[in-house]
Amino acid sequence: MQDILINWAPQETRVAIVENGAVQELHLERTLERGLVGNIYAGRVARVLPGMQSAFIDIGLERAAFLHVADVHVIGSSPRNDHAPGAAPPPPIERLVFEGQTLTVQVIKDPIGTKGARLSTQISIAGRMLVFLPQDDHIGISQKIGSHELRDQLRTRMNELTGKTEAGQPPATAYAGGGFILRTNAEDATDTELGDDIAYLRKTWAAIRERSFKSPPGTLLHQDLSLVERVLRDLVNDATQSIRIDSLMQHEQLVAFGAEYTPGSVGKLQHYKGERPIFDLYNIDEEIAKALARRVDLKSGGYLIIDQTEALTTIDVNTGGYVGARNFDDTIFKTNLEATQAIARQLRLRNLGGIIIIDFIDMAREEHQGTVLGELRKQLARDRTKITVSGFTQLGLVEMTRKRTRESLAHMLCEPCPTCGGKGQVKTPRSVCYDILREILREARQFNPKEFRVIAAPSVVEMLLDEESQHLAGLSDFIGKPISLQSEAAGSPELYDIVLL
Repeated sequence: MQDILINWAPQETRVAIVENGAVQELHLERTLERGLVGNIYAGRVARVLPGMQSAFIDIGLERAAFLHVADVHVIGSSPRNDHAPGAAPPPPIERLVFEGQTLTVQVIKDPIGTKGARLSTQISIAGRMLVFLPQDDHIGISQKIGSHELRDQLRTRMNELTGKTEAGQPPATAYAGGGFILRTNAEDATDTELGDDIAYLRKTWAAIRERSFKSPPGTLLHQDLSLVERVLRDLVNDATQSIRIDSLMQHEQLVAFGAEYTPGSVGKLQHYKGERPIFDLYNIDEEIAKALARRVDLKSGGYLIIDQTEALTTIDVNTGGYVGARNFDDTIFKTNLEATQAIARQLRLRNLGGIIIIDFIDMAREEHQGTVLGELRKQLARDRTKITVSGFTQLGLVEMTRKRTRESLAHMLCEPCPTCGGKGQVKTPRSVCYDILREILREARQFNPKEFRVIAAPSVVEMLLDEESQHLAGLSDFIGKPISLQSEAAGSPELYDIVLL
């Protein structure tokens, strides 16, 4: 069973999904840093790059956004099938867009690091049960909806509701046209519920189009729902037994939103009135702190080391203090099996995306490798985000990808250390001492002061007075000048200054 906890404040909304007493997912949205995915803008083509088959689009953000030719809708084509096997390649970018052109574009990836947002001209608008594709005309069904019979029934019902049962028959609704994809929660929807969603999505698109005709480039035409509202739209399912929120105002707004768009979830909404902060119920702040650490301890005594880089994320599995199995092979096997569950949870908890390399402990038996890989896939199947897992490489590594649409938890909550500049390490005091001695020698060859004064971190000064005192005295004799020391607690132990007196 699943519980959803919502901690709301004017500056920040935090959502935790708890299953069997353990936090499985964390979602965070800050008012001043709200995500852009799903937003629709009037954009202006700033530059076309034929060599990269892409264009930079100005949508009014700090950095120009990126549009690749694969994400450009070509009139007359089916935008969702351009990448199907045997599909004709799209025309070159320079034949599709030109500098100064105004385009209606949608953000499909938030700006991450130094990269601008990624855009598409293939617009999609998510509803409660459906996703509307205004430039398309087909009916798609979520792959998670099981049997072929049910899928065919849903497609037939959708064709009737959208007026596509007979060739040439006009749609019955006022806001005509467009294709739809049925989401997983549309499996048990009534015709009334589907019809309401169709009407809502078409009206939304009509309003977006009308604004696009009147608005200058850089205008936000449509903004996706807030995190609190997306909880009801995207995160609630049959396994959800309660949705608790600690703000009375937001609870009332959420009840009103749910009554209109997700009636089935309204009964699960609760206003939390407890004296303890809502996240204290499951020690969620402590879990957030753990999710920012490199090391993740396993119950058996093993542990994971997780490192994020610009290019990829690596996860290293170690036995640590685990010695519970009868022999070493069984110890390794059981540690790797336990690690699969922890890895799947950490990917969701930290929202890690892109290329992920897992270094399981080397297993001598192929059946052990197969079992661990099968268990990893089983644990990852619970993830709502698209994941692709390869087998073991020749080096014994597991390669996988997890779709990245927004910043990871660490990138949202943290910034590079000003002391080490993001390296994760600083020079030792001895290394800094030797840098200082070389710099004094360099300065002595150019200048002739009465004295050199070294201002450095306390640990560096202490080493110069103790273990490196002989070298400091030897240098002073060599240059014929006194060298004095001054301790100063600077921001970084690597920082020092040499003053000529």
